[in-house]
Amino acid sequence: MEFPDVGKHCSMKNCNKLDFLPIKCDVCSEIFCDEHYFYTKHDCANAYLKDNQVPVCPLCNKPIPVGQGQQPDQVVGAHIDNDCQSDPAKNKRKVFTNRCSRKGCKVKEVVPVICDDCGLNFCLKHRHVQDHQCQGKKGAVKERMLNAALARQQNAKSTATTLTDEIHGTMSEDEALARALALSMQDSDNVKTPTQEEMDLALARQLQASEYHGTTAGARSSNRDRCIVI
Repeated sequence: MEFPDVGKHCSMKNCNKLDFLPIKCDVCSEIFCDEHYFYTKHDCANAYLKDNQVPVCPLCNKPIPVGQGQQPDQVVGAHIDNDCQSDPAKNKRKVFTNRCSRKGCKVKEVVPVICDDCGLNFCLKHRHVQDHQCQGKKGAVKERMLNAALARQQNAKSTATTLTDEIHGTMSEDEALARALALSMQDSDNVKTPTQEEMDLALARQLQASEYHGTTAGARSSNRDRCIVI
């Protein structure tokens, strides 16, 4: 059963295939499936005008460069999933928000698929333990700590960039200095202050060490002053 409102039909008369990732010819502007996209496959009358064929996104009409050895339909599909600014593509990205945690995989699912061992989210292809090289709870904690560290680093860069922009923008030098001091005080407040017991213990250790060094120095001086009779 086909859904006529989803995708588009191939313009080849003997094909008329419903393709969910149709490709628009950049010469004749007709829509084709991945099989009849090439100039030679649909007998494009204006193919001589182009030396290299560049597919066009059917949603935003933007040319999508294809590297050597890449499949045009896969490249256009990746563009729609990640970069296309058309309303249908944006709405699709809002629905598919559960990105796979496996390194190198960019697939997103409508519903989360959580691994019972490590607790991370994966796509349907990598949902099994052996498919995503599961490292268990320890690996999940390490992954979350890494993501948190990267997030803190990005926030720090963002704060520094914002402060720099304000200094070079409408903010005066005095206001910028006050802002920097406020941020510095905020960072210093986050540093743990030692308790009174910790301070007393440190002072006692320092006095004990000082007394020990003084006693040792006196003993050495007494030995030097003592005469040895043979």
